[in-house]
Amino acid sequence: MLYIYQTSRTAFTKMGGSLSHLEATDLGKHAVSALLADSNFDSAELDEVILGCVCQPANAANIARVIALRAGIPEHVIASTVHRNCASGMEAITTAYERVLAGKGEFFVVGGVESMSNAPVLYQKSAVEKFAKLNKAQSLPQKLKAALHFRPNDFSPLIGLRLGLTDPVSGKNMGQTAELLAREYDISREDQDIFASNSHAKSLASKDALNNEIAPIYTKGNAISSDDGIRSDSTPEKLAKLRPVFEKNTGTVTAGNSSQITDGSAVLLVGSEDRGKQLGLEPIGKLSGYAYAGCDPSRMGLGPLFAMQRLFSETKTHLNDADLIEINEAFAAQVLACIKASNSISLAKKAGLDAPLGTIPLDKLNLRGGAIALGHPVGASGARLVLTALDQLKQRNQTLALTTLCVGGGQGAALWIERIS
Repeated sequence: MLYIYQTSRTAFTKMGGSLSHLEATDLGKHAVSALLADSNFDSAELDEVILGCVCQPANAANIARVIALRAGIPEHVIASTVHRNCASGMEAITTAYERVLAGKGEFFVVGGVESMSNAPVLYQKSAVEKFAKLNKAQSLPQKLKAALHFRPNDFSPLIGLRLGLTDPVSGKNMGQTAELLAREYDISREDQDIFASNSHAKSLASKDALNNEIAPIYTKGNAISSDDGIRSDSTPEKLAKLRPVFEKNTGTVTAGNSSQITDGSAVLLVGSEDRGKQLGLEPIGKLSGYAYAGCDPSRMGLGPLFAMQRLFSETKTHLNDADLIEINEAFAAQVLACIKASNSISLAKKAGLDAPLGTIPLDKLNLRGGAIALGHPVGASGARLVLTALDQLKQRNQTLALTTLCVGGGQGAALWIERIS
């Protein structure tokens, strides 16, 4: 069993916003430092730091190691970076569980980090080849000759973020997969905009609780202590005025009913029960089950259903056992498709499930809002769902939370998180 002893996260801020000048290593360092300070934990007792990151920076290979050292964790504590697209933060948590089970460690810092503001912009291959020839040229005439081979098109950039959000197998970007689900499951533009508006409303109503999750970052004379994507004016009427992004003429998925592109980090201190007792630490929760599952990449948004199906089968549990549910809001259409397919025999069959999973009650779902309002820093979101769910269980004096998300490339992840009173 993997026990959770402490959690911390940064504010989630919009791409190009108040944290965009900080690199992913800075965001991760801050979250990890705050976690260790709040727990009064001697980092020399750690066995490993495991962090998820999707847009891994070229100047910080194995970013988990760089973050660990910059956060003051001793050199003897190893670190590894994991990558399962949107589930990378959850992958870090479940990897620590597997380490404990295998006797390869007892205490870990886990979580994820992403600076989507700093996703790379790349040169065309033609330009790279010409730069290589220019670099090899030794004399001035050779350099001039090599330079004259460049053409304007060589400097047309490849946007790393756009490439990363496009599935190379299906050829669809993530928004197009949401459009596909909207058509197949008859999800209207109006329903998507209402769902998105409700996400903002719930986050706005929960702002104090969300702020309590956050370790402020002091930068440029300001304290960044709140998620800045939450809007008070995202009404269905205003959202209805936005143009579709991914299918301009017939589409229903807009920037307003999709997750925000965001920077942020979320981390947890986890370990075994016995080692925690030896160190005099009291757990606040535990991972009591998890599952990953694959699905059609072009319908990647249904991933939570397949992961939940496997989780319930392996743990002999049911959807009704959840006191609250966190489904990452990659797109309103994607969550709504999961809700519809989960509770319908015909739609469950259409999705490829063995049977319906049951009703996903809206009064248990994403009670502090979700990624449409808070943002989706992809490497960190899985850890944020666990952190938020655990804090809500404490606030509501409840026991069991289901946290789940879809994964680009056609996968799903689902975790049972249990509060320890």
